[in-house]
Amino acid sequence: MAQELMAAGSPLKAGMSNAGLQATWCAQGKQAAEAWGKLMNVEVTWFDGELSATKQRATIDNMAAQQWDIVAIQTFGIGTLNDPVSKMIDAGTPIIAMDTMMAPEGQLALHTFIAPDNVFMGSVTAQALFDSIGGEGQVVMTQGALGHTGAQGRAKGFKQILANYPNIELVDEQPADWDVTKVARIWDSLLTKFPDLKAGFFHNDDMALAANNVIKAKGREGIKLSGIDAMPPAVNAVLDGTLVATVRNPSCRIHGWAVAAGVAAAVGGEKSGTDIPSYIWADGPVITQDTAAGHLWLQKNFLI
Repeated sequence: MAQELMAAGSPLKAGMSNAGLQATWCAQGKQAAEAWGKLMNVEVTWFDGELSATKQRATIDNMAAQQWDIVAIQTFGIGTLNDPVSKMIDAGTPIIAMDTMMAPEGQLALHTFIAPDNVFMGSVTAQALFDSIGGEGQVVMTQGALGHTGAQGRAKGFKQILANYPNIELVDEQPADWDVTKVARIWDSLLTKFPDLKAGFFHNDDMALAANNVIKAKGREGIKLSGIDAMPPAVNAVLDGTLVATVRNPSCRIHGWAVAAGVAAAVGGEKSGTDIPSYIWADGPVITQDTAAGHLWLQKNFLI
């Protein structure tokens, strides 16, 4: 297996993209891919999605005009990249989808799809949040991009748990598209509109921490918050009580495993559906005070 995963001679060329490097999860994923690439003799070229389906499409069109040994993409919106991805598949390039579905099932002959269980992540952080407010009161869900299947799964998990709490009222569920500037605008308005707001559930930690800044600026401390991704600032925020909970969406595993899967295809000859499954679950834990320190070390070394 080691021989399959190590490319000999000239580096393999990998074209990679995720939703947008403004998001800390995506920025960490790029770092992880580059670190794993160095270990496996893979030269990674990055195509930033810039948190925009239109901008990502333009940059993937550019990617598709070049030759690659490996391509791995986290799409900003499902079905937005089918034409350039199909072109690369037709050229014989193994295409690995990361974190969110690239297209509706069956539309693209992808090599594999590496992703977390987003419903699980949404449900466990929602449960912790609802418990923290005693199962009653007004709650907001600030969503990611609505065309992102990860955000769709997190919303589904949240609402599955919400159904068990008749005394919790969901008063707003706007998308902020992973954009902390949008979060600040939305939450500035929400805090005025809902003086009795008890809690906020966020589809990622960046947005939760951005809302916390608005809450502090308005003197509304006491509103409970939870996030998803378990990036280092959020892990520390759980430790100091700023966040009730977060759960790891393992950016390093998803991006690093994508590099490994690509090398196994390009060098080891692995074929989709026979040598590698169509879906690989990248698991990550709920963060507690007991596990936080070890988790931060794993992230620092791009292992989870």
